[in-house]
Amino acid sequence: MGAQDMERQALNVFRMRLLGAEVRAVHSGTATLKDATSEAIRDWVTNVETTHYILGSVAGPHPYPMMVRDFHAVIGKETRKQAMEKWGGKPDVLVACVGGGSNAMGLFYEFVDDEDVRLIGVEAAGFGLDSGKHAATLTKGEVGVLHGAMSYLLQDDDGQIIEPHSISAGLDYPGVGPEHSFLKDLGRAEYHSITDEEALEAFKRLSRLEGIIPALETSHALAYLEKLCPTLPNGAKVVLNCSGRGDKDVHTAIKHLKV
Repeated sequence: MGAQDMERQALNVFRMRLLGAEVRAVHSGTATLKDATSEAIRDWVTNVETTHYILGSVAGPHPYPMMVRDFHAVIGKETRKQAMEKWGGKPDVLVACVGGGSNAMGLFYEFVDDEDVRLIGVEAAGFGLDSGKHAATLTKGEVGVLHGAMSYLLQDDDGQIIEPHSISAGLDYPGVGPEHSFLKDLGRAEYHSITDEEALEAFKRLSRLEGIIPALETSHALAYLEKLCPTLPNGAKVVLNCSGRGDKDVHTAIKHLKV
């Protein structure tokens, strides 16, 4: 795990160690998700007889994007079932945050063939799309190869990876799952971005209005609702995937929010 992310996700690191996991810090590069992934793959290919690589996102080499998508597809299946029970029909809009893209793909995949259901992914705009400090891969990236997959990447003119930025450790990745890139190019899914400041405001808003402290990743999707909902007709049925709880992010929120 990237050393910087271990600091940001101290509670999760403690939980993993409490459960018996050995968590190794990666200090190379930016010491975040990209570098941890690179080190894990490097160790795997060096020790193939004793090591098996496991990835929790829809990024990386085949068959990992497909495997993770299929396991996460239970999210979309449950959404369809509950929507039919509650509304008697499908949702009109699905919204989820996108870093590598696993929670979003789990929600979207069940509805890809339902052309009347909008699929909206929300990326991290960090300090702003023009700041150079963001993780909006699908919004600002170009096609390249990273970690064994061709997808949209944040890269310079020489194909070197540009360091991403997001207040959320889970969105702080310079690539994205290749199937999201495919859906973007098809025009089947649309992708937007939210800044750190907007995500923090949504983090605080949901906590106060609903008593639910969301993950900072999810807070990006929640913040986009403020822009989306005024554009929808009355009665539109929107499902937002609350992909994580914010206990792990309270330490980060304390540094940035005045409450």
